Amino acid sequence: MLFNTYLSALILNKMAIEANKVVTLNYKLSNHKTGEKIEETSPEHPMVFLFGTGAVIPEFEINLHGKNIGETFEFSIESANAYGNPNPNEIVQIPVDAFLDEDGNMETEYVYVGAVVPMNDEEGNQLTGTVLAITNTYVEMDFNHPLAGTDLKFEGEIVGIREATTEELAHGHAHGADGHAHH
Repeated sequence: MLFNTYLSALILNKMAIEANKVVTLNYKLSNHKTGEKIEETSPEHPMVFLFGTGAVIPEFEINLHGKNIGETFEFSIESANAYGNPNPNEIVQIPVDAFLDEDGNMETEYVYVGAVVPMNDEEGNQLTGTVLAITNTYVEMDFNHPLAGTDLKFEGEIVGIREATTEELAHGHAHGADGHAHH
């Protein structure tokens, strides 16, 4: 009888992932079709986020909902439900003048084919684009998300779940695994 009471207490005290919980997890992300590793967290640098605020891919949250500390996960998300499919309208040609320094020289340490360059649009929104080509008149850039068109596979483990602080709820994001650091 005592054992059943203890077991019931453990089950009742188990905190599951749901809205307004700060989740800490480790994962390996790979291309679902090719198996190529894209990124991986570590115990020293886990992923920490406030669940239910739209900070991560919605289908990522759907697959984690209800899980508990110590549970592992493995799921895939099709590109259309992750970062979308590449949009040809997101590939643009920007006049080369936008990339010249005060002396009229191309800043080749920052702008080269393959470089990821932070920029602002006409409304001041921050964008990140990948340089595809450089000519004498324009720089061709791709503003699609780098993982657009990639089916994703996540494998990992839930390492922490806690209540979000009032401050985290007000800010709409986690302030770290322990709730103190502001990221």
